[in-house]
Amino acid sequence: MSQIYLASQSPRRRLLLEQLGISYELLLPGPHEDSEALEAVLPGELPDHYVRRVTDNKLRAALVRLKARGLPPLPVLCSDTTVALGLDILGKPDDAAHALALLKRLAGQTHRVLTAVSVGEPGTGRVAQAVSVSEVSVAAVSEAALLRYVQSGEPMGKAGAYAIQSRFAAWVSHMAGSYSGIMGLPLYETGQLLGELGIDCGL
Repeated sequence: MSQIYLASQSPRRRLLLEQLGISYELLLPGPHEDSEALEAVLPGELPDHYVRRVTDNKLRAALVRLKARGLPPLPVLCSDTTVALGLDILGKPDDAAHALALLKRLAGQTHRVLTAVSVGEPGTGRVAQAVSVSEVSVAAVSEAALLRYVQSGEPMGKAGAYAIQSRFAAWVSHMAGSYSGIMGLPLYETGQLLGELGIDCGL
């Protein structure tokens, strides 16, 4: 029997949750739900506020979805990751040209990766949230090399236009924080939140 619902379409988050040994069932948006609209950045919004708000909104939408589908009231987990260069939020690229532009901004710079995790209990209405913040330093990279990376298709659908577990890692000169958080689900924070709900992560 599933211990929790995972309301995420990210295969990386599924793998990371499985790493904790947690049994889960996917609770994905239906065709009528505009999940992309939940990730829209508000004018002047700061990265920390943005990632917290988006994750909270995703959780609320998932809890409504759970009730509408008449599913057993198990805890629901949501997560969102954003890349921030200074106070600028670098989201998912719209197309290849946008991906290249984002990567050119990151090259030779140190940026932050913020991943929020929210867990909600449908029976009690209790919601808990944690945020992991990591720093990633990227070496200077030629535009030609960045373009080859874009042409691989890897940047699409990913905040900041890269995946840390891809060939992009060869350009990362330093990391500080949570590797799993940079991937999309910080395992320490996730384990702590689930533990508070009495869900055994085997730790």
